[in-house]
Amino acid sequence: MPARQIIVIGHVQGVGFRAYVSCVAAIHDVTGEVWNRRDGGVEMIAEHAQEEMLDRFQAKLKNGPGRVDNVQAYPASPQDYSRFGIGPTR
Repeated sequence: MPARQIIVIGHVQGVGFRAYVSCVAAIHDVTGEVWNRRDGGVEMIAEHAQEEMLDRFQAKLKNGPGRVDNVQAYPASPQDYSRFGIGPTR
């Protein structure tokens, strides 16, 4: 299953960004987890059987609450998540 590590940089903490990501994941049937980073960004692992759905999911991140300055994505090892969760700061 394709998986991505995605890091979002900008003013994305304290604005409901993780909840927004969770909603977008549900719409696109993406599994994984999102959490705040100690450097002020937000990071996530996103998985879906189709790369196209991950592309759509990733594109929606730019429209989230707050201010998104940059979205970086990297290939990741699949973790076989059964749902999309919101995790604690790491």
